[in-house]
Formats: sequence, structure tokens, C-alpha cells
Amino acid sequence: MTKNIAQAAEKFEQWQPKSEQESFLTINTLECHTGGEPLRIVTSGFPALKGDTILAKRDDCKENYDELRRALMFEPRGHADMYGAIITDAEREDSHFGAIFIHNEGYSTMCGHAVIALTKTAVESGVVARTGDVTKVIIDVPCGQIHALAYSQNDVVTKVSFQCVPSFVYAKNQQIEVDGIGMVQFDIAYGGAFYAYVQAAPLGLSLVPEQQKKLIDYGQRIKQAIIESSAPELAINHPTTAELSFLYGVIFIDDSPNAGVHSRNVCIFADGELDRSPTGSGVSGRIALHHANQQVAVNEAITIESILASSFSVRVIETLTFAGFTAVIPEVTGDAYICGKAQWLINAQDPLKYGFLLR
Repeated sequence: MTKNIAQAAEKFEQWQPKSEQESFLTINTLECHTGGEPLRIVTSGFPALKGDTILAKRDDCKENYDELRRALMFEPRGHADMYGAIITDAEREDSHFGAIFIHNEGYSTMCGHAVIALTKTAVESGVVARTGDVTKVIIDVPCGQIHALAYSQNDVVTKVSFQCVPSFVYAKNQQIEVDGIGMVQFDIAYGGAFYAYVQAAPLGLSLVPEQQKKLIDYGQRIKQAIIESSAPELAINHPTTAELSFLYGVIFIDDSPNAGVHSRNVCIFADGELDRSPTGSGVSGRIALHHANQQVAVNEAITIESILASSFSVRVIETLTFAGFTAVIPEVTGDAYICGKAQWLINAQDPLKYGFLLR
């Protein structure tokens, strides 16, 4: 019987793989969250991805290392709502680094909550040299180049703002019949990814944690109905980049119970993931929609909160024409926190080494 628990705990901590008996791949990560939404940043151990562009590197990952995505996102190392970022070489000369975003279904084109966490950790770790109280960080992501600003107090980054890619309304005032729900009214907008925006109240939905299962169910049903629709106006085609041409998620919108908050939204994306944050690319598309409806002016910031009441501030900082669309450049502001550092071991002898998902 163990008499000295401190000594026993130390021995547990000193465990090392028995290399002569088992073969391990070791992947190290930095664990963060932005508004409650997790971000697992892969810091070492992942194979170097090939390609001259971020989209090409993403394709290399998809074709050759997708089992590692599953291992990092799925149980037992992750869960159904896990999210991650793989750091890569920059695509452009003036960018600091690149990032590929991963989740339970595959790969996303843009992720605002990840950009916020990546910017904070890049400055605090010294990946990007601090330049006083405000430091610029430039990241190449699948949808384009993202410019972010890290705001510091002493050595801590307390908030991050980023400028999203040109964001625009794709289809307004649409409706579709959805099995088990009925007629659903929605708009489609792009903020680095395409989303369908749906008012929650007419569907009997409340954007609270107690309704998470119903929100996921409705989000998946609506997304699938739009994808399967034969209506030409609902066929998602990005105007310049075919690889971005898909409906990523459904965002439910409702009033907020909190003073000073414009509204609340909940994003259901990938294979039924529920975003714990307000969704950075999602609020980018939303501000494009509000501006198109003449509900917000240039430089008028609004606060949008998540199912957890965590919030992002978003505003239009520029209007432009993008590939034939009337578009805006959104600026999104939020904060992130580091909640751990991890070392993940993938044992070649483990029959479940690449993970599984149970809901």
C-alpha cells in the first residue's frame, strides 16, 4: 500500500513511453479558449505540410494526415465540439505565419476565435515581437490574409482586434421547408465562411445552454436542407475561390437579456458543433448583413454575445466592391485565455489511436 502519496504522484508524472515495446508519435499543443470556444494550437510533432499556399497545405493535410486531425479532435483526446489550429509557414512575404483550422468534420476556411487566440499567444510567446502596447500580427488562413492587433498591458495581451476578409450578403430573404421544423426564413452572408442566418424566436428556440440539443438538431436540419436545395440562388459559389464554396453553418439570432448587448447568436457548424463563442467569422457576415439593411453605419460598433454571454464587438471599418458584391471589411474584437499545455501520445499499437466520437 502506498504510504507517501506525494512520492507516488511524482512517479506517475515521471512515466515515459517504453520505446522498445511501443511506438509513439508525440504531438505538443497549447490549449486556449476564446469566449469559451476551445482552440488547440499544435506547436510541435505534426508533420510539415507541403504546398505553396495555405489551401495547398490544407489539401496535403486532408489527403495525407487526416487521421492526425481525428486523433487530436476526437475522443479520447478531444470531444465532439473540439477545435484546433495547425501552425504552418506563411504563404505571403509580409505574413508572420499561417494556420489551418480543424474540427470534428474536417477543415474550415476562417475562424475568428482562433485568430484572437493565435494573436494573443503569438505576441506573449515572442513569435511576433511586441511593439509597445499595440502589436500587429498578420496570419495567412485558407480564406486569405488576416491583419490583427494585440493590445497589451505590461506583458499580457488583454484584447485582440482583427480585420476580416471582404464580407458580403450572398442571398437575402430566403425561405425553405425543413422536415420536422416547417418553413424557415433566412439570409446567407459570407464573413470568411458562408452562413445561413435564422431568427430563433419564430422557430420556438431560445439561445440558452438548456436548449443546446435542440439548437444542434435544428441547425443540422436547416443546413442540410439548404445544401440539398435545387434552388439556384442557394447554390454556394464563392466569387473568386472555388475551395471556399460551401455552407459552413447556421447561425441563430435572438435578443440578449443583458443591457448594452445588441443581440445573441449561436452558430451550429461542421458536424453539429455548437460554438461557445459569438463566432468571429459569423459576426463578420452579420455586420455585412446589418450594414446592407442600413441598420448600422460605418464605424458603429455593436456587441454580440454567445450562448455563454461571452461577447465580441464588431464594426464595419470600410466598404468596397469585391468581385461584383457590395462588401465590407469587418473589425472584430475579443479576448482569449490560455488554459493548458499538453503532450499527446499516439500509440501505433492502440486500436483506437485515431479516436472516435460518441454524443
